[in-house]
Amino acid sequence: MSQAAVSEEKYTYSDYLGWPEGERWELIEGTPYNTTPAPSIEHQGISGEIFRQICNFLFDKGCGMFVVPLDVRLPEADEADEEITTVVQPDIAVICDPAKLDNRGCRGAPDMIIEVLSPATVAKDQIEKVDLYEKNGVKEYWLIHPTDRLVTVRLLGTDGRYGIPNIKEAKGLLPLRTLAGLEIDLDAVFRRVVAP
Repeated sequence: MSQAAVSEEKYTYSDYLGWPEGERWELIEGTPYNTTPAPSIEHQGISGEIFRQICNFLFDKGCGMFVVPLDVRLPEADEADEEITTVVQPDIAVICDPAKLDNRGCRGAPDMIIEVLSPATVAKDQIEKVDLYEKNGVKEYWLIHPTDRLVTVRLLGTDGRYGIPNIKEAKGLLPLRTLAGLEIDLDAVFRRVVAP
């Protein structure tokens, strides 16, 4: 299970940069979450196949695609990086605005985020990050459920809110709204995943 710090102290990106190398952390509104250990082979296989499909599609297009670890800094306003209290490391991020990219990662909301659920992050990804990504304007948020073999898709509406989630069995083709013309082959994504 993801471990939030016991302390009531709020942390910033400046604190985050000083934490030990070799550990993976996220900050959500000042609260740190340890995301180590490394993802399972199953988790990596799923995210790797999705990465391959999206990368092939984006080969000559204007968006960039990144995999964990990539620091995505989500400022509240125009504060300096060191004062930011939310830094996440999504499994997959699609970013179509090159102005958001710098040597530290991404500053601002990616266009699309995909998280592959694991025991260490399942609650945070399905509850806290839904609210966080909605608030920050992530247009499309996918949650991949390896054990249940489901994909939950949340799309940002014109009102700035995620509507009712679209939950799909992990088979067949699933189109991305963010990348018109791309459909993820879920059969290929789950080909090597052992059924529960």
